[in-house]
Amino acid sequence: MSRIASVFSKPGHKALIPYITVGYPTIEATLKVVPLLAQNGADIVELGIPFSDPLADGATIQKASFCALQNGVTPELCLEVARQMSSKVNIPLVFMTYFNPVFNYGIKEFCSACTRSGIDGLIIPDLPPEEGGELESITREHNLNLIYLLAPTSTKERIRLVAERSQGFIYLVSVTGVTGVKEKLPANLEEFAARVRMVATQPLCVGFGISTPEQARRVARVSDGVIVGSQIIQLMEADNSLLLVDNFIKELRHALDE
Repeated sequence: MSRIASVFSKPGHKALIPYITVGYPTIEATLKVVPLLAQNGADIVELGIPFSDPLADGATIQKASFCALQNGVTPELCLEVARQMSSKVNIPLVFMTYFNPVFNYGIKEFCSACTRSGIDGLIIPDLPPEEGGELESITREHNLNLIYLLAPTSTKERIRLVAERSQGFIYLVSVTGVTGVKEKLPANLEEFAARVRMVATQPLCVGFGISTPEQARRVARVSDGVIVGSQIIQLMEADNSLLLVDNFIKELRHALDE
């Protein structure tokens, strides 16, 4: 059983998966916030590797990615940060990136470096399962979970394919569009999760647009985990002491445990 799979082995437990962009607003902030997230109930932390064309991300994460790149953050630096974090926290760490940086680094070399840095899985939004065969085989060789995404518009065939291929969990995108804080989650979220649940045996985790404990609580009723990113980045921008992030993560954890 992988470390990611073990997160979902606890009966009734709902996984809390925060996202941060590595190096935003600073590398120091990243090194400080990951242990804080782990201490306050995060089960997995998603580390975003900044990329110049983050097509799945909304304005908040686009800005964070741009600023991190301006600060000189590279995939190599992200790997070093992950190495430092993996020695400080005992929860799984997952890279969220795009295929171009992985391909440019070298697929085998990148996966090998991820293993050495303590990374447990990869989320690559622009890699469809139809084109993921090579990376799937290499990630398995390196004990990495390759996590695929499904959108509300996914066909039965795509759901079946992802259910056959995704490792660790399946990432359900709650909305059509990009990441970002949303006032309301879509009315068809429950129906979407139920459609996937009929086919898939993997845990289902929902992301995109979740920004309040109330939304997290609703998502947890139909999923096995909740992914929150843009709101955390906004709170990091607003308060470099990270007190706002600290309080927010505690509120999310309480909402999921209710």
